[in-house]
Amino acid sequence: MTKEPNTRLADLFGLAGWSKGELARLVNRHAAAMGHLQLATDTSRVRRWIDTGEVPRDPVPKVLASLFTERLGRVVTIEDLGFGRHGRAGLRQSADGLPWAPERTAMVLTEFTGMDLMFNRRGLVGAGAALAAGSALTGAMHDWLHTDPALAADGPRTGDPLAADSATFDRYEAAPVGSQEIEALERSVEVFRAWDAARGGGLQRKAVVGQLNEVGGMLAYHHPDHLQRRLWGVAANLAVLAGWMSHDVGLEPTAQKYFVIAAHAAREGGDRPRAGEALSRAARQMVHLGRPDDALDLMKLAKSGSGEETLPRTRAMLYTIEAWAQASMGRGQAMRRTLGEAEELFASDKGDVPPPSWMQMFDEADLHGMQALAFRTLAEHEPSAAVTAQRHAKEALRLREGGRQRSQIFDYISLASACFIADDPEQADRYARLALVSIGETSSHRTWDRLREMYRLTGQFSGYARIEDLRQEIQRALPKGMAKGRNASV
Repeated sequence: MTKEPNTRLADLFGLAGWSKGELARLVNRHAAAMGHLQLATDTSRVRRWIDTGEVPRDPVPKVLASLFTERLGRVVTIEDLGFGRHGRAGLRQSADGLPWAPERTAMVLTEFTGMDLMFNRRGLVGAGAALAAGSALTGAMHDWLHTDPALAADGPRTGDPLAADSATFDRYEAAPVGSQEIEALERSVEVFRAWDAARGGGLQRKAVVGQLNEVGGMLAYHHPDHLQRRLWGVAANLAVLAGWMSHDVGLEPTAQKYFVIAAHAAREGGDRPRAGEALSRAARQMVHLGRPDDALDLMKLAKSGSGEETLPRTRAMLYTIEAWAQASMGRGQAMRRTLGEAEELFASDKGDVPPPSWMQMFDEADLHGMQALAFRTLAEHEPSAAVTAQRHAKEALRLREGGRQRSQIFDYISLASACFIADDPEQADRYARLALVSIGETSSHRTWDRLREMYRLTGQFSGYARIEDLRQEIQRALPKGMAKGRNASV
């Protein structure tokens, strides 16, 4: 017992709206359904958990995590409830308890993925839960990200270098792995990444989360440093993919948590550029959701925390995201300056150092695609920017390689939207229909969000017969009610 209030549990308890007696009864009922018939929690015990930081015995923390997850509609882990296994239950931690201690990364990863698989399968974790603000995340993670991790001290150590505390990890029975197994895991990441680029995040998200859960179990063991680093790299790559796929299907709080887990995993493996790129994904999410100020906070940390070893092409990618956030705020001069820096960085990358696997998707086509998106976004504030957006979108489409269907759809939507803003409905209609040809073959909610934004732009041309027909086609392509749906930015 800490004798200090468990403020994290208190905050979640307040959000849930239960009385202490109600929570006690729910714990008993839920535990009995799990086979723990002897459990007898009462109101006074719930009060001690909250007011004095008393840590309940197993299985109560798991029961509470399950109950709060169902009640709040987002994954709530034991860690989120303030029940740290190292006596830190009563301490308020900033920004979702981040950063957590290095030895807890594998534990948090495994617990969160396990709960994600359990509860998202039942549709309980949606887009309605609260996202942490960019400023809160950056405030919590700044000092942690800027310190140099020492792998030898990062993981939990025991007398046996291959031992794992089975009571600590809710996971399958993992075992140490060798280089061949890690190579197979690295190849699986490439397969998942290619699938996501082609078809969107919905169809393979659970497979990625399941694979990440298994890697978390492997990380409970302590392999030789060179293998442990590679395992952390696999974990970071899978966590980014899990986050991006979650974002792609509208599971926004879940996505944000995965991006932060990815940043932790990358840093544990000594890969600061990867940690920065993971945070840049969270920034892109924020712009998409209409929160560009939070995105700029995250990009500041992503750029400064990536380290000097970050390749020019990676830095160029980071600048394009910053430019998109600036465009969303109507800061045309700043956006143009930032995109100019991105172009210079991209051109300065001579390719003499092979890019990491996670950067191979960002090529010249993506550079133009992001520029098109930034200028198309700015055109909402400066209509003259629409012409430049069209030029970049056409170049992106010319350069696109096969297997990038979702990006191609985005390019067509950017191009059509820019044409509408430029008062060219005939060309806009042509490109919009090209986007509609394949949009039904993806499982990406983000394509629907941007299609809905394009639908908004068609309103001023509704008197044109072809545009009226296009509007009806868009309505049929969008999920029911989405043409007038959620308030998301492009």
